[in-house]
Parts: sequence; structure tokens; C-alpha cells
Amino acid sequence: MHTKPEVLPTAASGAKAANAPSWWSLLRQDVRCVRDRDPAARSMAEVWTIYPGVQAIALHRLAHAGWRRGWRYLPRWISFCARWFTQIDIHPGARIGARFFIDHGTGVVIGETAEIGDDVTLYHGVTLGGTSWAAGKRHPTLGHGVVVGAGAKILGPITVGDAARIAANSVVIDAVPPGATVVGIPGRVVAPRRATTHGFDLNHHLIPDPVGKAISCLLDRVAQLERLKPQARVPTTADAACGACDERCIEPGFETLLETSSQES
Repeated sequence: MHTKPEVLPTAASGAKAANAPSWWSLLRQDVRCVRDRDPAARSMAEVWTIYPGVQAIALHRLAHAGWRRGWRYLPRWISFCARWFTQIDIHPGARIGARFFIDHGTGVVIGETAEIGDDVTLYHGVTLGGTSWAAGKRHPTLGHGVVVGAGAKILGPITVGDAARIAANSVVIDAVPPGATVVGIPGRVVAPRRATTHGFDLNHHLIPDPVGKAISCLLDRVAQLERLKPQARVPTTADAACGACDERCIEPGFETLLETSSQES
């Protein structure tokens, strides 16, 4: 009886089960994309021989082919050897699309049920991990064109939309919409993706800093308070608004401290 070939979800459709390109075809695409995204790659010979990301993904695709056939020990053994050789740990069950680039690579961990779309770039120290010991889907799904900065952790069975960017050292535990930029611990969407003529926006230094912005707002507020006239009355109750944001910004328990300070002055 003819059965329909297994196909990955849309977000990771670059790694289709039955109609996928050959191992050799995918490997050549992986190698070519390195020249497009890494200005340090000066020749194809370099990429083929001394780029651990290329070697890790080549061995993973081999291990994944065995995993799909129901083998377990041999794919895990190939994965173990690849980790020892490249310092990149990719479970053979992970599904990875075309033109996948791991820059530098050291410390990258990709879990068993992770799914990665086409044209994805990961930097060193990235983890696509799980948050549960239960069987089933427990690792992230990355859409097409996603860029994940160094040291970022994406945890749980969440979806990162197409063309999203994850800033370095962010910890992402919630779904990310397409085209968004995520920063911080826990990760927060801070800005839409900027337009770029190079296909991949790698200007990590231009990612907004929400913590820095909050501190700047606080400094501005302090300067405003210092400019108040001496007779101006600062709100001293927990229900009073500060005047700047029209919201209560004095927590209960601070009233006594404020009143005492006022009397002493």
C-alpha cells in the first residue's frame, strides 16, 4: 500500500522527509551559504575542511537519515563522534532545513525534537533545549531565515517565526512572531526587523536595549524631580500618581519612609 511521505511542519519544511534533496546536494548548499554569510571564509577549501559547523551538519544529516529508518544506536554514535570532533551537539532526531550555518560552533546544542527551517544562522553557545522530561515535542521550532546570536537559549516547544532575530545571550521561553527582534532574560520583543539589502541583518550592536532605555527614563525622572520648586509636594501615598505616567509608582510600605524623610527635612 502506498503511504504519503512524512512532511515537516511549515516552519521547518526545508527538511521534508521523502522528497528532500540528497545528502550531497544539501551539503553543497550548506557549504555555499558559508561563503555568503562569513567574510572570514576565503576559499571553498577552508569551508570544506576546517569549518566545524559544516562538518557537524554533514555528520548530522547522515545520522538523521539512519534515525528516520528506525535505527537508534548508530545515529547516536555518529552524533557522539561529531560532538567530540566539532564541539557541536546535535541530536540525530533534530530536523534541519537547507543552507544551515553554524558560525564558530563551540557549545551549540540542538535537542531531539527541534525543527529548523531553511537559511537559519546560529552562533556559538546557542541552545535549542527542552523544559520537560515528558516524551513528545519539547524543543523549539525555528522558521526560515532566523538568526540566533551567540549564547542565546531558546527553550521549550515554542515557535520562532520566519526572519526573527534573537539577540546574544537572550533566554527565549515564549513564541516569537515573524520578523521580530527579541532581547533580554526572559526574552522580550523590542522592535520589528529592520530592512536590509544583504539578506541577513547581522548588526547586533544596533539591537535596542530595553534595560538601558528604562534606566534612561529613570534618570530623566530624577532630573525632573530635582528641578521641582521647594514648595512642590511630592506624592506620599501609595495611591498617588507620580504625574509622569499617571500610575501608582510608590509601593505600599514606603509611605512611612517618605513621611519621615519629609518631616526630617
